[in-house]
Amino acid sequence: MGVVYGTSNLLIKSAIGAFGDLQVTGKENVPKKGALIVVANHLSDIDPAVINVCLPRRVRFMAKAEFFEKPIISHLFKAYGAFPINENGREFFAINESLNILNRNGAMGIFPEGAKNPVVGKAMLGTAMIAVMSGAPLLPIGIVGTESIGSLRKICYPRGKFRINIGKPFHPQTGPGMNFKENMKCLTDKIMRRIVELLPENYQGEYHPDWQGKRTYTSPPNWWRRTITTDE
Repeated sequence: MGVVYGTSNLLIKSAIGAFGDLQVTGKENVPKKGALIVVANHLSDIDPAVINVCLPRRVRFMAKAEFFEKPIISHLFKAYGAFPINENGREFFAINESLNILNRNGAMGIFPEGAKNPVVGKAMLGTAMIAVMSGAPLLPIGIVGTESIGSLRKICYPRGKFRINIGKPFHPQTGPGMNFKENMKCLTDKIMRRIVELLPENYQGEYHPDWQGKRTYTSPPNWWRRTITTDE
C-alpha cells in the first residue's frame, strides 16, 4: 500500500475524527476488486484524501499540475498515488495514466468538473472518454461539507460536518445516431446526473432538474481527433 499513503490516511482519519463529523453511506456499493473509475463533485483540495479514507480500496486521483512543480511536494503526491493532469506539457498524460491504471485493474479517481465549485458546474468530457476507452464501471460519489476546509493548509484542523454518499457502480451507454463528440457530451451528462442524485438540491447547480440554462463543456482543442496510447 505504501508508507506515505497509509500514514497520510491514518493522520487524516484521526484529524477528521478529532475535529470534524464524518458520515459515510453506501460503502457496500464499492467493488472490492477490478478496474474502477471513481467520479465525484469537487469542493476542496482535501476531497481525494477524504474519499480514500472512506473507501475500502486505494484510489489514485488526478491532481492539478501545480502540485507537482516543486520536487519534494511532487514526490509526496506521487507516493500518495496522485498523478498530474499534464506532465511536461503533455496534456494527454492524465488520460494515458488513467487507462494504464485501469488496465491493471486498479481504481482511479477524477472530478469531472476539473475544478472546485461550490455547486456542480460545467464538466470536462475526458471522464466519459476514459470510461468508453477502458470499459470500466464508474462509481459516483456525492461530497457535502468539505468546502469548509478549503485549501490543504486547513487539513490539520478539518472542522465541519462531512457527508460522503456513495452510489452504485454503473456503465454509461452511448446513444445511437450521434458522432463521437456528441456521444461524449451525452455520457458526461449521465455521469454528472448520477453524482447530483447523491447531493442535496442546493449543491446540484447546472444539473439540478429545474435548471434551465444552456449547458457547456470543456476539453482540449480537437482532443477527440488525437491518438491516445497506453503502456502494455
